[in-house]
Amino acid sequence: MRRLLLAATALAFVAAGAAEAQQTPRKGGTLRMTAPYGASLGSLDIHTTPRAQDGIAAKILHRTLYNWDTQNNKPVLELAKSVSVSADGLVHTFKLRDDAFFHNGRKMTADDIIWSYTRIMDGSKGYPGARYVRIIKGAVAIEKGQAKELAGLRKIDDFTLEMTTTSRVEPGFYFFGDTTAILPREAVEGGNFAAAPVGLGPYKFVEHVPGSRLVAERWEKFYKPGKPYADRVHLLIMGEAAARDVAFRNREIDTSILGPAQYVAYRADPELSKGILEVAEVFTRNMTMNPAFKPFSDKRVRQAFNHAIDTDLIIKRLARDKAYRATSWLPSASPAYDKTMKPYAFDPAKAKKLLAEAGYKDGFEFEWTTSQNESWGLPIVEASIPYLSRVGIKVKPKLVETAVLTEVARSGDFQGYITSNQTGPDSLATLRCFDSRTPRTACNYSGFNNPAFDKLLDEAAAAADEASRNKLLAQANAILYEEAPVWFFNYNKAVMAYQPWIHGLQANATELAHQYPEDIWIDARSPVAK
Repeated sequence: MRRLLLAATALAFVAAGAAEAQQTPRKGGTLRMTAPYGASLGSLDIHTTPRAQDGIAAKILHRTLYNWDTQNNKPVLELAKSVSVSADGLVHTFKLRDDAFFHNGRKMTADDIIWSYTRIMDGSKGYPGARYVRIIKGAVAIEKGQAKELAGLRKIDDFTLEMTTTSRVEPGFYFFGDTTAILPREAVEGGNFAAAPVGLGPYKFVEHVPGSRLVAERWEKFYKPGKPYADRVHLLIMGEAAARDVAFRNREIDTSILGPAQYVAYRADPELSKGILEVAEVFTRNMTMNPAFKPFSDKRVRQAFNHAIDTDLIIKRLARDKAYRATSWLPSASPAYDKTMKPYAFDPAKAKKLLAEAGYKDGFEFEWTTSQNESWGLPIVEASIPYLSRVGIKVKPKLVETAVLTEVARSGDFQGYITSNQTGPDSLATLRCFDSRTPRTACNYSGFNNPAFDKLLDEAAAAADEASRNKLLAQANAILYEEAPVWFFNYNKAVMAYQPWIHGLQANATELAHQYPEDIWIDARSPVAK
């Protein structure tokens, strides 16, 4: 399994420290988490949505073949007890758990994994998890409507599954994400799944009040002995930072993702500063440019965009240093990250020169789609407008709900849009979002098409050793830097505030808000400890 460098960059400041580890987890009470990325959940059918907001609910209700071991920063088996690999590295034989029960009481088998991955590859639906399942032999044939069964999955018996991949990859990096959750066919096809989901997770669904909360209760047949600890989970939907701040200070919620302004305030508070968890996430904030919009079809224009904005100053003033400057797509935690690569310099004169060479001496106007998000939304757009104006680029901001951004990206109905994309932990899986063979609906939102880039990814997938693979991926990342399909803004530093009675949080670099709730417990100081 490939070594990751995430451990070198993840900074976890948990106040209780070693003393907490010696405490005995307490059972009971209600865990009150927050969904901070919008005013709603997009869908409770996790196969249909790539939103980080929906992934918080997925961690409560569902499970995947692997999960992410935050302590050791690597994927580990979750729904299988063991896996063996063939000499050529292409055939993986999983011995599945025989004690995993769906919330409808039925035991999970190999058939459920085969059905779930086959469903995800339905090309007419454009499910986001297809970008991961595509590594299985025969998956693309299903996506194109050329086959109905996944050739690379074979059931040996109810609890033994054989998976054949198209290249030498570690499946764990592809099958720990929520969009590849294992679902029960009968519940999904029952007609009401998105409103009343059934999963394998530690908590079973009770109710969803749109725009307000999701409630779940302990699943007594969960396969991890003694877990989960809490009786219930309330996922409170709070897209406004000010609302989370008031609720946290009033002890109405147990955890809260902090924005830049709150990060500064909480660090300065003698009491609140004792409960801060922070980590360098594998996320790249960026503005994607649509090459179908003529100016952005010229890479000189895209490069000019990157030179026109004083990105470092915006990070300092607005992100309040709760971020790291992005150079190209891969974050600094990636094993293929090139430390010698320098970010685009703030150089308005060069930006003007590039625009003139591209035929836009007098500039142009474009529509910039954005959400209200304070870390990578409207405030960043507004701060960028004066810089772009100085080189002749006029901006018309288009404000949408955060939940809408995903559909904007997948439909291609934008000239430019700003968001935060997961860019790890596996470099190959991440860069495949720019492979010309990856559909827009999966994650090639910029419609990027570069044969030399595709060739490097193919060579990396076939590489026999990690060093060779990372060298090729670094070269591919350098092509993205040169082609600049996006404005490279920053790599995120995620920060979570937690109450003193909360224990068992994880510094998850793949998404700090995605906690494994079965490991979290609350002590008697909680207002809802009973």
